Amino acid sequence: MKKIHLLILKSFIRPFIVTFFIVMFVLLMLFLFKYIDDLIGKGFEWYVILELLAYQSAVQISMAMPLSMLLSSIMTFGNLGESYELVAIKAAGISLRKAMTPLFILVALFSGGAFLFSDYILPVVNLKMGSLLYDVRIKQADFLIKPGIFNNTIPGYSIRAKRKSKDGKILYDLMIYDHKSSSTANNVLLANEGYIYNSPDNNFMILKLKDGVRYEDSRTKNAKAYNPRQQFTRFYFEETEQKFDMSAFQMKRTDENLFKNHHAMLNLRQLRHYTDSNAIQMDSLRNTVFREIKHYFYYFNDYYNTKSSVVSSLPPIQYTHGFVETIPKEKRNMAVSNAMNQVRYIKDVLNIKSGEDSFYRDKDILYNVEFQRKFTLAVSCLLLFCIGAPLGAIIRKGGLGLPVVVAIIFFLIYHIISTVSEKSTKEGNIDTFWGMWMAIFVLSPLAIFLAYKAATDSALFDIEQYRLKAEKTLAWIKVRFGIRNRNVAPPNKSLHDDYTLSP
Repeated sequence: MKKIHLLILKSFIRPFIVTFFIVMFVLLMLFLFKYIDDLIGKGFEWYVILELLAYQSAVQISMAMPLSMLLSSIMTFGNLGESYELVAIKAAGISLRKAMTPLFILVALFSGGAFLFSDYILPVVNLKMGSLLYDVRIKQADFLIKPGIFNNTIPGYSIRAKRKSKDGKILYDLMIYDHKSSSTANNVLLANEGYIYNSPDNNFMILKLKDGVRYEDSRTKNAKAYNPRQQFTRFYFEETEQKFDMSAFQMKRTDENLFKNHHAMLNLRQLRHYTDSNAIQMDSLRNTVFREIKHYFYYFNDYYNTKSSVVSSLPPIQYTHGFVETIPKEKRNMAVSNAMNQVRYIKDVLNIKSGEDSFYRDKDILYNVEFQRKFTLAVSCLLLFCIGAPLGAIIRKGGLGLPVVVAIIFFLIYHIISTVSEKSTKEGNIDTFWGMWMAIFVLSPLAIFLAYKAATDSALFDIEQYRLKAEKTLAWIKVRFGIRNRNVAPPNKSLHDDYTLSP
């Protein structure tokens, strides 16, 4: 391998690694901002948060890889153009295409790795991520008592403390209402001091109370009338313990098998299998609809079939205003009522089956969308490199200034086109193939155009060149339409032009 190829490879790998981690960090911050309310105040262990971020990092590779590929390619060839190294390479007799060949092979390997990642690793990561995020979001917030405010998070209890210690373990002037037996406050507990600690398995919170009293109303649950013999009990205690069930506050992991049939958690082989099974169910449903309503259409009845000898032997029926005239008057109401009942039944069957058919059709679209996404991820990396490399050679600016702005603009164009077309595909407005490949088909001519301009040393982004062309165009317009510049004064007339001398 030539030294020029090694130079270009080293110039590309370093910015690619840096931009990849920067983009990954930004995407992770966006994820945290989105789910910040589901993560704060629930007492998660550090390894749970770290596991969630690790899964999310793997999920975000599908967006971070194309963007970092575009940004690093612009930065690489922008730096080479700004330091006139591209000019030296061309002066040595090596074209830009030959110089980029090893780099193009490296990007192709990255694209192949992205395809394998999306087919084998990404479905598993989506499964782990989806199940963990579901458990994180449904977990209740930690039990927290604020001074002077009743806390009702524990089912069946209302707890209030006037004040608490700095570490939050000791509560003072406690009042506890027990609502488990009924909706009314039949059982009330007052204590001067309480110490909170958890059981060894963390399934129970134990409140150790000191110097208090407990009031219990012994009336039955169904007692509505006044009972003069009902008992009201009062217990004084120096020290007691109250146990609260905290299982609702513990994060319970859901079985991952409940999520494994989701379209985002399937590889290509599984997607083909589920697509075929879904198509069989759709065909079976549509055949069932035809069989159910077939007997309510007399056109399909053998007696009224045109091939029947009975119908062929009957003379044609003549009527002037409507077919109802052919029915005898004494049977007309019954015939109309039967026809309306049949139409109503057919309508109900079609409404029910249309909902089921829409469900299977939407599943088929989602399976096809995910199937095409496996390939578009790899091709998008290759396409954005083909846009970024010639673009950097044209603008000839390195660093994180102009290349970042240009890269974000082109990536937004790609992302907006792909998002809009994918949404239209899921709504059933366009075909799945065209919807998922729309952004690639739209930007491919742009990549070819930029590659041609970079190979011909075109100053596509040279502002001075456009200014000179604008001045020439403006001068031609003035000459063409006889426009004079009013700021220039006309020349003075000489004496020879105004007077003639006598001989």
